[in-house]
Amino acid sequence: MTVALQTLLDKSVKKMGTGMNPVVKASALEMIERAYNEGIYVQISAGHRSLEEQAALYGQGRVYSYNGKNYSNLAKPNVTNAKPGQSYHNFGLAIDFFTVSDDGKKANWTVNSKWQRVAAIGKDLGFKWGGDWSSFKDYPHLEMTGGLSYSQLQAGKEPQLTFKFEKTDIPKISKGDTHIISMQKTLNSRYKAAISVDGFYGPETRSALIKALQTELNKQFNKKLAVDGKWGPKTKTALVTVKKGAAGNITWILQAALYMEGFNPGPLDAEFGENTEMALFKYQKASKISADKQAGKETWNELFA
Repeated sequence: MTVALQTLLDKSVKKMGTGMNPVVKASALEMIERAYNEGIYVQISAGHRSLEEQAALYGQGRVYSYNGKNYSNLAKPNVTNAKPGQSYHNFGLAIDFFTVSDDGKKANWTVNSKWQRVAAIGKDLGFKWGGDWSSFKDYPHLEMTGGLSYSQLQAGKEPQLTFKFEKTDIPKISKGDTHIISMQKTLNSRYKAAISVDGFYGPETRSALIKALQTELNKQFNKKLAVDGKWGPKTKTALVTVKKGAAGNITWILQAALYMEGFNPGPLDAEFGENTEMALFKYQKASKISADKQAGKETWNELFA
């Protein structure tokens, strides 16, 4: 029995994670569908990769420490020369893919004509293929960089990427993350955000969350902020601390922001309970900020800056 397209899409969405650039993510899903229509079955094996995950990969086959933690793993072979911050995966701008058998049960890592056809489809959608590199060839790798270097991305510059296909096709390709869809619907109904309900966390949804926070700070604390979706100095100054026991729309915004960063607070019920506290604590530790289990200015800035 032939593997279903939706199965490949769902597995790929999970593997890419929540930190992907929306254009890269949607283009990857479009590539899977186009290949499927040609009888080639593709799955994404990796998408966004945290700096700690990158450190673990770089540590394979060598002695290496990062941020005071030992990532040396001499028992495994070298798999990358990219240190943390030196891979486009770290910025949600790259994916790795592989082909699978007709039933979807067996991975195929042989670079044959089907593999090369998938790479060609990816390039048509705006990706650069690691198989075209002159030195170290990375055949599973596809990336969209927007012409930015690692140092530019580390400094916070965002790539200006465009879709190479009709953006209106995205819901047809995949509904994306169902929880993000729910958040986007709430932002539209509660705050009149008028954003796309596609299940992807991109600049549009991020801006809508900031607008929601600005709206609540004005309504609840009379901060008199411009509701512009920009993370500027006035918004940073107006921030309030949210901690366990809190309830209401600001807590909901915090829960949504944590989920978007890959730290699930459980049900988005607008109540700061144990699940939200644990998700916040894990996020703070992963972000190397004060892990005090309270969402103060440092945490808010890390979430939205």
